[in-house]
Amino acid sequence: MSRLLYLCGGWPGHKPGEVAGWLIPELHQRGFEVELTADPARLGDDLSEFAAVLLGWTQSHPTEDLDPAVAERFSASVASGLGVAGWHGMGASFRASLLYNMIVGGNCVSHPGGEGVRVPYTVRIVHTGHEVTKGVHDFEVASEQYYMHVDPANEVLAETTFTGEHIPWIDGHTSPVAWTRNWGEGRVFYTSVGHYLADLRVPDSTTLLLQGISWAATRP
Repeated sequence: MSRLLYLCGGWPGHKPGEVAGWLIPELHQRGFEVELTADPARLGDDLSEFAAVLLGWTQSHPTEDLDPAVAERFSASVASGLGVAGWHGMGASFRASLLYNMIVGGNCVSHPGGEGVRVPYTVRIVHTGHEVTKGVHDFEVASEQYYMHVDPANEVLAETTFTGEHIPWIDGHTSPVAWTRNWGEGRVFYTSVGHYLADLRVPDSTTLLLQGISWAATRP
């Protein structure tokens, strides 16, 4: 049975406990054993017993940092083959840690409709040949629509298009929603969906997330 370290917590507005309560049984059904932690310093420990780290975390403060020594050890673990997977707040955490943001492959710089506003938008699957998107179709959510700054090395799986209703000059621009990437030997998966648990429970969104976690936890 593969083991996952699940970093859960940070800003309470994303209801990390509720998400964990739904997600952990889903992971158990797929053969994963899960260790839950609310301590970001665990990322700097010896993580060789885990197949992947799940980042169900959102920064608690605008300039939240990750201790540089922890970030370096985490980077080394991922480069050696540890997977990383997460959603939504994973791309809005440890903003003062450039190394963390390099590993993730991007970060949220805005949600133009406002914090917690249920903006209706389409998640469009653009890479149908990837194992993470197998059986996943375009889907609709009404949630925060993340505007991302991303690494051009990412393999984009899904994207969304902005209407310009909230920021006129981004009308028609697209932003990645989900991607995969490699950090050394480690696989990284991210989806920006997930401000509300209901977003993750949309069937195609659930499949995307779970297949992304499984992909990240599998060594090439």
